[in-house]
Amino acid sequence: MRIVVAGGHGKIARHFGRLLAERGDTAVGLIRDPEHADDLRADGTEPVVLDLESTDAATLAAQLTGADGVVFAAGAGPGSGIERKDTVDRAGSVLLAEAAQRAGVRRFLQVSAINVDQPKPADVGEVFSAYLDAKLAAEQDLRARDLDWTILRPGSLTDDAPTGRVELAERTRRDDITRADVAAVLVALLDEPKSTGRVLTLINGDVPVVDAVRAAVA
Repeated sequence: MRIVVAGGHGKIARHFGRLLAERGDTAVGLIRDPEHADDLRADGTEPVVLDLESTDAATLAAQLTGADGVVFAAGAGPGSGIERKDTVDRAGSVLLAEAAQRAGVRRFLQVSAINVDQPKPADVGEVFSAYLDAKLAAEQDLRARDLDWTILRPGSLTDDAPTGRVELAERTRRDDITRADVAAVLVALLDEPKSTGRVLTLINGDVPVVDAVRAAVA
């Protein structure tokens, strides 16, 4: 498979690219900073320098032609303000979905966030509130499109070593999940056609990744 990943230098995306390379598939990482290209090459990922905040759907679609799927794993990241939560976390996903449709690439995995559709805590800050709003709006846009989409809502992300064991369901409690395990679940979702049209929440748990994916979509 050839999979294009938006947010290619992000921690989840880099784990994902390594996993694909290990099994002989190809990840193409979209990055905004050319200095990150060598990091991706070291992972076995093909770098493409393209800034989602300054490109258009036609230009992006040209990079997706011939791909078997796309993954939206981009995010404005810590320290970014309200405006970039919208331009990256929402508008970036919308742009990638539009480009996928133009390029005829049907498979689309979107990395969202746990509980984005639930009432916000009373003490949530305005920037995190904007982040949740952006993720939810991106989900709503994707769900309305004629694509073979899957939305993955991970819990609180950690950089701990992968466990290989998760809890994956439409709803889970709020808990942690390693970025490496998120990447492994994304790979397993690519291999499971029954995950199309599903919104799944992910935290670390007791079930091996592949078994968890099969059970979640059964």
